[in-house]
Amino acid sequence: MTHLAVVIMVHNLDQALAASARAAEQGADLVEFRIDRFTDDRDAVRQLVEQASLPCILTCRPNWEGGYYDGDDQSRISLLEYVGLGVCQPTYMDVELATYQRSANLRQKIGLVVDHPNQLRPTRTGLILSSHDFDGRPIDLHQRIEAMTAAVACRVIKVVWMARSLRDNLEAFEILTQHHKPTIALCMGEAGLASRVLAKKFGALLTFASLESDSGTAAGQITVKQLKSLYRWDVLDGETRVYGVIGHPVSHSKGPAIHNGGFDTTGHNGVYLPMPIAPGYEPFKATVSSWLAMAALHFHGASVTLPHKQNLLRFVRESGGEVEPLAERIGAANTLTVREDGATYASNTDYAAALEAVCATLDCDRDDLKGQHVAVIGAGGVARAVVAGFAQHGANITIYNRTPENAAALAASLEDIPGKVTTARLEDLRNARCQIYINCTPLGMHPHSDASPINGNKPTNGWGPGTIVFDTIYNPVHTRLLRQARDDGCVTISGIEMFVRQAAAQFRQWTQQDAPLDVFRRIMATTDNTD
Repeated sequence: MTHLAVVIMVHNLDQALAASARAAEQGADLVEFRIDRFTDDRDAVRQLVEQASLPCILTCRPNWEGGYYDGDDQSRISLLEYVGLGVCQPTYMDVELATYQRSANLRQKIGLVVDHPNQLRPTRTGLILSSHDFDGRPIDLHQRIEAMTAAVACRVIKVVWMARSLRDNLEAFEILTQHHKPTIALCMGEAGLASRVLAKKFGALLTFASLESDSGTAAGQITVKQLKSLYRWDVLDGETRVYGVIGHPVSHSKGPAIHNGGFDTTGHNGVYLPMPIAPGYEPFKATVSSWLAMAALHFHGASVTLPHKQNLLRFVRESGGEVEPLAERIGAANTLTVREDGATYASNTDYAAALEAVCATLDCDRDDLKGQHVAVIGAGGVARAVVAGFAQHGANITIYNRTPENAAALAASLEDIPGKVTTARLEDLRNARCQIYINCTPLGMHPHSDASPINGNKPTNGWGPGTIVFDTIYNPVHTRLLRQARDDGCVTISGIEMFVRQAAAQFRQWTQQDAPLDVFRRIMATTDNTD
């Protein structure tokens, strides 16, 4: 069983006991009291252990291993010994491997108060021998693990290092599966999040979380609420399927909230994680290949965003997978699906989401778009997907863009698709006469929410009641363009509809279940979208 431990930096007795009570209320199994700065009152430390609301780990971390204690080892270990000889004993004591190896005297003091085969006095305290590296994976990582394994008094092995890429998590998982002794193997930093969330999947003794986002004691440490509510901690098991959002950056993606909420609603045994991968094809290829190669990870798919949409196409082609024909034509894919036989499939759900959003508003089928006049504003990646999707169904499209050459290149690449695609300058938008207007530019995106593609270019022909105005931006939800269109009586579609529908298409591919659109919309409405 993998436990959830909340780390509490102790400043005073009342503060630490109150924090332990809150940890219990939030569903933690243990607390780790970090007494680095609370070493002057030995009896108060004993009281802390005696009165804690949960079983505890007692740790006094020196500054040379990332902590705040700046005294000598003898005083520090003597304090742990004093507490360990008390009536109420901590469940674990955490001592650094380097400290344990430093002298026979220190080992003897520690051995007096922890449980081991040669112990003569009754004690239930287990010894955690730990190693931390804040720069990266230590070159002697496995030698450290071997030393902990060989130490008779060591009950738990703990190794923690700063992740330099997502691949570091895989080594942490492999260490957990070796079962030398009960083990904690975690990676710090943004790239190490997977090791914290998936510790339960791979049978770690425990993972660590904080009570508040600003009270963590290591880089990348998330809160109890995030771990349990967002990342589905309570239902994770060895068979949980892993999904994620690949990009750079991805820390503010709404994908985890959306998809994990969907898994909760449908009962799908999955978890969706941020997966930051540095720009470039080689980092993408190396990372995705390694995640796919680890069978026990059960990696089954990912949303793929900038700057990796083209890298996904290339990767799936080169690995012998299948690419959706229209995604190939668009030149970008946003969804990786790993099929039951392990084969990879790259697709683009952006164009399908745009089509569904408009067709749902018009209450029509895709084939009913044939002959409709559509103005697409912009010529970037989103515009490319939208133009290809609508043109595939016979719509007549005009691409309005500030840089005519980019619009012309986009149109030329789609010249044999059924719909007619023409181009115009952005200022020519005022002369447009279309039934549907779709903004695919970042104009109006937070924090520049006063911008709008129709500022100074508002159409004068047929703009008003009955006209569909669709903004692919979802932050803010109510963009200036949509407010302008509503004021003129147009029917509006927010970018949330596109985001929700593209996510729903991904969800169907991964789970073979219909996505709970109402849940997706509710989550989008309650997450941080600036109005």
